[in-house]
Amino acid sequence: MSADTDSAPDVMGLEHTTVTGWGRTAPTAAWLIRPQTYEEAAAAVRDCGARGGIPRGLGRAYGDAAQNAGGSVLDMTGLDRVHAIDADGGTVLCDAGVSLHRLMEVLLPLGWFVPVTPGTRYVTVGGAIGADIHGKNHHVSGSFSRHVVAFELLTADGEIRTVIPRTPLFDATAGGMGLTGVILTATIRLQPVETSLMSVDTERAADLDDLMARLAATDHRYRYSVAWIDLLARGASTGRAVLTRGDHAPLDALPARLRRAPLSFRTSRFPSAPSVLPEGLLTRTTVGLFNELWYRKAPRTRSGRLQRLSAFFHPLDGLPHWNRVYGRGGFVQYQFVVGYGQEDALRRIVRRISERRCPSFLAVLKRFGESDPGWLSFPVPGWTLALDIPAGLPGLGAFLDELDEEVATAGGRVYLAKDARLRPELLAAMYPRLDEFRTLRAELDPHGVFTSDLSRRLGL
Repeated sequence: MSADTDSAPDVMGLEHTTVTGWGRTAPTAAWLIRPQTYEEAAAAVRDCGARGGIPRGLGRAYGDAAQNAGGSVLDMTGLDRVHAIDADGGTVLCDAGVSLHRLMEVLLPLGWFVPVTPGTRYVTVGGAIGADIHGKNHHVSGSFSRHVVAFELLTADGEIRTVIPRTPLFDATAGGMGLTGVILTATIRLQPVETSLMSVDTERAADLDDLMARLAATDHRYRYSVAWIDLLARGASTGRAVLTRGDHAPLDALPARLRRAPLSFRTSRFPSAPSVLPEGLLTRTTVGLFNELWYRKAPRTRSGRLQRLSAFFHPLDGLPHWNRVYGRGGFVQYQFVVGYGQEDALRRIVRRISERRCPSFLAVLKRFGESDPGWLSFPVPGWTLALDIPAGLPGLGAFLDELDEEVATAGGRVYLAKDARLRPELLAAMYPRLDEFRTLRAELDPHGVFTSDLSRRLGL
């Protein structure tokens, strides 16, 4: 792609390159800037050019949230220092470019764990706040922003502001997808642990109603809970699932051989997926076979199995670039939530996905607890389903548009950190505090310094 030198930002060390989300569905060209200091970050914001800029972490947003066609993208991973750890009080002060992986390496030997982690540990602290990430423990611990004591935000006017909870700027930034400014540092409350292992219970659910009943009845007993769901199963087996739940294993649950180093952080790593796989590899037949095998190999019930943190929380991190398994066309990750009392809507959506025969082998159902205050934060109390679908599936766009309508009618919403195709007219129905966000953003950044492909597409 050729660069438009007239619109290039006036910053040293530029690279004009193609930027895409983890789903690899909508690549756009932008000027990539890699600040190494706070001063360089401020200079990048000040001189990011007519098309504005957007901060970016490790690129795990699935859609176009961290892209900015023709403008600047600020790669914040160069700001990656851990400044201070309060090992007694359980807090850490770090740069926003620090990954959750790095925090685990540093904190686990001290008996602390990150309070919330999504399905990958390769996200930055800044990205965790900007997307207000959630994990398997939302029904207990809420989303990431609930555990943020304060952060420093570089705003469009060049100021660095200290932002604390229960203020409008905090609530606009948590889940605000980087559109209020660049997070530079954050102080986070941590979760105490005695070991780096999990005690895990597994059981099979025969169908969707069986799964929801098990989750509703017993989720309160577990800190972490998630269900893999077979979205190709039909008839009486529609929504059958493998339910996995657990908590951090106490020291006395470990066998003697593991007590010598109970807090060691061990990860698994497998060969990387090839850069390009044959098109059509993920068909209904191959995914159906995988789903059948996965369901059948799971125990009907098993309790107290010890498992590494990485295996329980981040199994796909052991396969670098796993997103390549979908081939050149990439994939769409579709995640929505509908509230408690809207179980019929969830049943209809699952049935429609099953009847549509969407070849998804990465589909999970969880329960959300109380909402956090972010104006664009995704979680609300209810049921959330996430699924990966090859982007080249015929008629996929129209089908997902229909699901959006169903979700919006049920008072639900889709997750902006994973979205690349939502129609803007549905956004206000899904996010009722959207106008407050737009008003604050206009006051804070009247010239639109912070902008992204997502913000232009949805009119944020």
